[in-house]
Amino acid sequence: MSIPYRTRRRLNRLGTVLLVLLLIACLAWLCWVIWLQRYVVYSDDKAYLNFDLSANEVSGQVARPPEAAKNISIYYNEGADAVNVEGELTTLNGYYITSDDFQENIDAVLLQVERLPAGTAVMIDMKGPFGSFFYSSKLSEAVISQKTNIDQVATLVKRMKSKGFYTIARISAFRDKTYGENHVSNGLYLLNRRGLWMDKGGMYWLDPTNAAVTNWISSVAMELRDMGFNEVLLDDFCFPDSDQYIFNGDKAEALQKAAATLMSTCSATNFTLSFCVSDPAFTLPEGRSRLYLKDIDASAIAAKAAQVTFEDPEIRLVFLCDTGDTRYDEYSVLRSIGVAEEVEARKGNQ
Repeated sequence: MSIPYRTRRRLNRLGTVLLVLLLIACLAWLCWVIWLQRYVVYSDDKAYLNFDLSANEVSGQVARPPEAAKNISIYYNEGADAVNVEGELTTLNGYYITSDDFQENIDAVLLQVERLPAGTAVMIDMKGPFGSFFYSSKLSEAVISQKTNIDQVATLVKRMKSKGFYTIARISAFRDKTYGENHVSNGLYLLNRRGLWMDKGGMYWLDPTNAAVTNWISSVAMELRDMGFNEVLLDDFCFPDSDQYIFNGDKAEALQKAAATLMSTCSATNFTLSFCVSDPAFTLPEGRSRLYLKDIDASAIAAKAAQVTFEDPEIRLVFLCDTGDTRYDEYSVLRSIGVAEEVEARKGNQ
């Protein structure tokens, strides 16, 4: 059966139109996929779309090799600032002030601080996991928090010192979103190496074996030391609990070497550099340092203390808690400033 000439021409035209439409559809689909990439967010176990992200807010960066010619500044301590292994540490029993505390109601925090007796140990957040600084840092890469009244925080710190408090500055060490965004090659990569791994809180984690990372942390710790803080606590001094990022070395060994490097760089007479870790068996480096544990139930205190590898755990092991539970008092403890009134009233009745 033959097809008439006119019918064949119509079919050819129809086929041409359909082919053009198919090409247009494929091109539109490709453009749609490219446009969607800006809204893809990677977590530790999946990738998903978040259309709330702005066009200028990048949720990840493509991994790039480090620049071969880039110089890294390394600091060394010698002479009078060498590690002091003879100074004695004492038990801590005080409070901590989070960035949420002074961002939400710094007047209430100031009032609570005024009620504390002289000599109280008080810890305050100075740099959070987003990478924002809560003070006027002089470091070239420091990003000052826009949600914080920096002048009021400075007033708070000044008052803490004037009252003779033992002052502790807390900074997030290996969990740093801003530094990770600006130094992608220094972070922990996704398994597919398409960018940095991000935790459920949307934060990037840094590689403890990277010299630039330890140098960055050292510079922040030394600046706070020079500002007069008695102690700096390196929070998030651990690897994130996930198997979705790349790290081929021994994690425990990497953390121990990083701690030793930071101690040799930052330590000074009458200054303490401490580490908030996830493993109580973490070995503290030689020098003036403490080991901090957080989110530990009061019933598990003795079990955790039994795992430490250093002497005098009642002094060098510090629990961070948000209750007035007296079981923590067997060791050093820092409680939320929110329970200060309750705890101080109990002390007054003893």
